[in-house]
Amino acid sequence: MKRFLVSLLFVLISGTVLGQGADVALVNVVSGDVTYVPQAGTPGKVQPFMKLRDGDRIDVAAGAQVRIVFLEGARQELWAGPSSFRAGKTAAEAISGKAAETTYLPAGVAQRMARVPELIQFAKLGGSQLRGLTRQQKASLDQQTTLAQARAAYEKMRKDAPADDISPELYLYAALYEFLVYGEMKAVVAEMRRKQPDNEDAKALDAWLTNRMSR
Repeated sequence: MKRFLVSLLFVLISGTVLGQGADVALVNVVSGDVTYVPQAGTPGKVQPFMKLRDGDRIDVAAGAQVRIVFLEGARQELWAGPSSFRAGKTAAEAISGKAAETTYLPAGVAQRMARVPELIQFAKLGGSQLRGLTRQQKASLDQQTTLAQARAAYEKMRKDAPADDISPELYLYAALYEFLVYGEMKAVVAEMRRKQPDNEDAKALDAWLTNRMSR
């Protein structure tokens, strides 16, 4: 029963409830007053690492900004206020204000970034291991190649990101989690906490890792 409830929670988090649009983008940076109006549901404040659905309207107040990455194509857009836009499948549609600054992330980054909200919520729930990820993956023949590519993408993201942006670390954390490389994950979380000491999500990931490594 507990496993069923956890699985149901993840379905709700990922926005797959019947009647709602598909997830198309992930917020990876937000500062200031940024709000959203979904096509179905209740408007609210945009939060870091929340997913946006096709058709969601985002309003960015003066002095605020939001950066989103599209899950298909790895297009990344930085919107500064005052501006408004509507999320689409591969890009946003401007409604008002200055156009977004656009960049593209390395291949495969968007798919792993999409798992970040799930990993954070799972850590907060104190779960032992996410569904679909097994210890047998540690022995995969292409593990080193996959992780080498992830580390290279991380270095590029880190070079291009602001000094206090933990998006690169969250991406690498998600990649390392696929193979349960706890030691390196711990170092990555330590870097998150160095950049953002008060970040509650980083604290939750740190506490979860400490618990897992002590078993």
